[in-house]
Amino acid sequence: MNSIQLSIIERNAVLQSMATLVDQHRDELIHVNQKDLKNYSGDDKAMYDRLKVDQNKIEGMILSLQQLADQDDPLGVERFTFEHDNGMRIANKTASFGTVLIIYESRPDVTIEAAGIAFKSGNKILLKGGKESLHSNLAIVALWHKALSENQITTKWVEYLNYDRQKTQLFLEKPTQKVDLIVPRGGEKLIDFVKTHATCPVIVSGRGNNFVYVHKDADNTIAIDNIINGKTDKISACNAVDKVLIDKNLPNKEDFIRKLIAALKIHDVEILGDRSITQYPDIKPIDSDTVWYDEFLDYKIVIGETEDEIEAISKINTYCGGHSAAIITKNQSTADTFMSSVDCAAVYHNASTRFTDGFQLGLGGELAISTDKLHQRGPIGLQHLVTNKWYIHGDGQTR
Repeated sequence: MNSIQLSIIERNAVLQSMATLVDQHRDELIHVNQKDLKNYSGDDKAMYDRLKVDQNKIEGMILSLQQLADQDDPLGVERFTFEHDNGMRIANKTASFGTVLIIYESRPDVTIEAAGIAFKSGNKILLKGGKESLHSNLAIVALWHKALSENQITTKWVEYLNYDRQKTQLFLEKPTQKVDLIVPRGGEKLIDFVKTHATCPVIVSGRGNNFVYVHKDADNTIAIDNIINGKTDKISACNAVDKVLIDKNLPNKEDFIRKLIAALKIHDVEILGDRSITQYPDIKPIDSDTVWYDEFLDYKIVIGETEDEIEAISKINTYCGGHSAAIITKNQSTADTFMSSVDCAAVYHNASTRFTDGFQLGLGGELAISTDKLHQRGPIGLQHLVTNKWYIHGDGQTR
């Protein structure tokens, strides 16, 4: 592939063409996706939800592409400038990584949204989707190739790797082409597989296992609404709630717990509890403390009790996935302490963890939600999928 960087006009033109093509072929994409849904033999509700393509997901794909085309060019942005004593003019500017490999499970929309962000950031895209979404992914990649061709750009900018697990491992260990960055999108097994075998940098889009702490000064109505939204709005999302910690000094605690249980049961959520909670009806005792580490991606939740915010913070930092955590309280000082002390990419005060999402946080979409601290934490948007380069202009200076 020609290494000459595509101009922002060319990149935007491809994205606009892609948005039009997805709109024109929406029924075809949904029809093709039905093949993947019929072939799926698992009983994982979250996987099935991620695999399914419907009109709402199509609308999301189109909106993502349109918003990307409207955003400023993330490349060539000057971050630092300096004039040397010897007259050299020095600047540091954003630059593309080069080639980005996205490995993902079950989500055909990643083939558009994540690839679109990487493409707008000036990168060649390698896509390795799961076998469960093969028909959907190939149909979308065919549209990418059409969008590129319509703008007289080689289709090599977007390439699909139709590899099995063994061939994928070999490619990770000994790539047959240059790969500068890998982004795995999926469960812990996929992420561990990529981290074990990759020979280039990996951005980890980590597990959720998100907590809500109901402080003693909480508004009980806000707390219940927050937990129900976080748990039931979308169980397949990494920003869903799995754990609830209730301050033992919460006024009318027993009434609050009963109302919370009733609200969860309306949504058929399986409720597990520690010893302080198991006296309530419809609560199953937890088998082991290891359950506090688990991300469920299901209608399942654990409720426990804490002495105070100090114990809540400690428990969250011990068990959470480093993704999102929320505190429900009317006490601003306590909220500030909680938010500065909890070791998560996103921390909330009286708001749902479901907002940990690139679009919801104003990024216009996301490549992934990183639980690593380098190079970017939390949702990785267009402006984050860049590296940097030094530009030095002189007129014969030597050192």
